[in-house]
Amino acid sequence: MSAQARSTAARTVRSVGGAARGRYTTLAAKGDTRDIKAAIDFMSWLDAHDIDLQDTTQNNLERWLVDHSCLHRTVVTFIQWAVARRLTGKLAITRPSKKNDSGFLDEQDLHDQLRRCLNDDTLPREARIIGALIRLYALPVSRIVELTTDRFHRDEKGAYLTLDRHPVLLPPKLAVLIEEQIAQPATDSRMRQQFGNENGYLFPGKAPGRPRNVIGTHNLLKQLGLPVLSARNTAMIEAVTSLPPIVVADLFGIHPATAQRWANYAKDDWSTYLAARLATE
Repeated sequence: MSAQARSTAARTVRSVGGAARGRYTTLAAKGDTRDIKAAIDFMSWLDAHDIDLQDTTQNNLERWLVDHSCLHRTVVTFIQWAVARRLTGKLAITRPSKKNDSGFLDEQDLHDQLRRCLNDDTLPREARIIGALIRLYALPVSRIVELTTDRFHRDEKGAYLTLDRHPVLLPPKLAVLIEEQIAQPATDSRMRQQFGNENGYLFPGKAPGRPRNVIGTHNLLKQLGLPVLSARNTAMIEAVTSLPPIVVADLFGIHPATAQRWANYAKDDWSTYLAARLATE
C-alpha cells in the first residue's frame, strides 16, 4: 500500500473519530487505532487486487468482508467517510444478526447480570455499582468513574443520580450500594488514605485526586464475568426501543444524533444495504 493511501486511511478515521469528540480518552484512542488498522487493511487489499477506491463496488467490499469478518465493525468508519465524500460509490455493510453478534448480550443475560450486580454480596461493591450503571443506563466506564458524590441525592420520593443535566431514579438496592460507597469508599492505597478524596469522586483511584483507572475497571469487570461493551450495547438498544431518542439523549447525556443512530439500528433498517445491492445488480 502506498504511503499516501496509508496516510489517507489514518487521517479519515481520525477526522470522524477523535475530532468530533471533546475529551479524548485512552479507550477512544484504542478504538480509533483499530479503525485505522481496518482502513489500512482494506486499502491494502484493494491495492493488491488493482482496484481503485473510487471503483470499489459492493461486491468488492463483501469479498473483503468474507476473509476479514473480524474487521466487520471497525471498517465501518472508513467506508462511511469515503461514501460521504463521494470518494467511492454507494456502499453499505450488512448488519450481523444481533442474536449471533458477540457485540450484544441476550436480553435475559443482561437482566441476569443486573440482578447479580444488585444482589451478589461476593462481588466488590464498586464493581456492582459500575456494572449496574452500565446495564441500566448504557453508560461508558469512562463517564462512570468521573461521577462525583454530589451527583447523588435522596428525597421523600426516592434516590437519584444526575448523569448529565437530569437526575434519574435509582433502584432501591443500587441506591443503598451508592450510599455505602459514599460513606466508606474502598481504601486500598496508603496515598489515598493519607490525602483523601478531595475531588469527591464516587470511585476514587489509587492516586490521590484521581478517579479509578478506566482500563483497570474494564479488566476487573471482565474478570468477574460482567462484560462491558456488549452489556452497554444491549442496554442502549433497550433504551431507544422503549423511549424516544431525544429522551434517551437527555437522560443519558449523549448527543441526540447518537441516540437517533441507535434508534435506527434498533429498527433493523436494511434500506441502505438493499439500495446498495440493487445499485450493483
